[in-house]
Amino acid sequence: MILITGANGRPGSAVVREFARQGAPVRALVRDPKKADGLRALPGVDVRTGDMLWPETLESALAGVDRVLMISSAGPQMLETQCTFVDAAVRAGVGHIVKFSGKDSIDGFDPERFRSSRSHEQIQRYLVASGTPWTVLRPSQFMQVYFEEVPDIVRSGELRLPLGDTTLAPIDVEDIAKVAYAVLTTPGHEGRTYTMTGPEALTMSDVADRISDAIGKPVRYRDVTPEEKRRDWIEAGYPPARASAFTQLFQERTRLGRSTVDLTAHERFGIEPTTFAEFARRNADTFRGASDYVVTPA
Repeated sequence: MILITGANGRPGSAVVREFARQGAPVRALVRDPKKADGLRALPGVDVRTGDMLWPETLESALAGVDRVLMISSAGPQMLETQCTFVDAAVRAGVGHIVKFSGKDSIDGFDPERFRSSRSHEQIQRYLVASGTPWTVLRPSQFMQVYFEEVPDIVRSGELRLPLGDTTLAPIDVEDIAKVAYAVLTTPGHEGRTYTMTGPEALTMSDVADRISDAIGKPVRYRDVTPEEKRRDWIEAGYPPARASAFTQLFQERTRLGRSTVDLTAHERFGIEPTTFAEFARRNADTFRGASDYVVTPA
């Protein structure tokens, strides 16, 4: 049996949907069963409730599991949550843990400088030290994070971010889900790390142009200061600590400025990479403000 943790979240739910599309059974771990109706409606999905921070709640979820895709919120408790889960999975006899991590596409980015990325590095070292066969998935920025900018796009026709001419290489979560499915269902991935980006390094003006083409309305990029954007994030309901972390991240991206595309994982698994234009067209109603989207977790 394969278990996906964090299955109510954006990447976790995408991987569960990929299993359902492939007609493969999978178990989904959620903390809040009230939010899992969509997962239960998918064929072959076994939803279990538990908290990765509390091993005593995981006995049912881990019973009979051979492989796990480990995902959790990137909040302040991520380090403790995932290390605690690794211990529980090892005790339960799980034979292979695939960690969902991340890698910024920006050239020269130092993950040890930021809490979230530093925590991922620490968890990866803990996982390796556990002695359990492991694999790490390291996607770049999700294309789906641009849903967060929909209120500005709808209200003013602007994509407002503090990035200047910096390029990023965002990846569609659906592409990541395809890679994850392949890793979890085929042999030979132990001890490997798979980095992945989208197929293009784009400026924010490029991103705005592609959204504009998809929705049939003008969208322009407006470069704002980090302080302006931090205020926007707080007004949108982001916790101050998370808004500050994003501010620091965007400042580092601006300082370094350039991203490199990495499609080796797509090529390894025969996955056609989704362009941002294709993603924007597929989600045109969301960018028009006509359909709901999943917000970034706190």
